Amino acid sequence: MGVCPLCNGFQSVEQKCNSCGTVLVDAGRVMDFYDDYSPYMPIDLLKLEDGYPHDYKNEQCPHLLQCLQCGIAKVVFIQE
Repeated sequence: MGVCPLCNGFQSVEQKCNSCGTVLVDAGRVMDFYDDYSPYMPIDLLKLEDGYPHDYKNEQCPHLLQCLQCGIAKVVFIQE
């Protein structure tokens, strides 16, 4: 099990929206949005069922980045 530098505040991500150029905001791990109990479940267990086939094996943490200006969202994989 790796440690996500974004989840733990060791680093930040700075990407701009492809549509409007606004800086994207990190909304957190994608798995936290699945249901009410997802944020409390083991991360590695959720990675096995999150729909991204290689995030567990590659030790990556999928994060949702959102544009507050135009509403576009995208998933980025942060290396643990």
